[in-house]
Amino acid sequence: MFHFIGYLIVGLVVGLLARFFHPGPDHIGLLLTIAVGIAGSFVGGFIGHLFKRPTPGAPVHPPGLILSVIGAVIVLVILNHF
Repeated sequence: MFHFIGYLIVGLVVGLLARFFHPGPDHIGLLLTIAVGIAGSFVGGFIGHLFKRPTPGAPVHPPGLILSVIGAVIVLVILNHF
């Protein structure tokens, strides 16, 4: 249960950062912002695992957080394109 709440909070933060870094108006609500953040985390995590795996037992993978925001910007650009 707490993991689900953590995913929502991280998704919200990553989604808000992606909306901040993406130029132009984004007419999406809070739930879609969270969804963009969570989808961006999956995209960023996939890209991050291609380069380097996190150390076992590490609670946070700092490059993964950066790549999550980059992935969320990619998802936001794709979402705005369609």
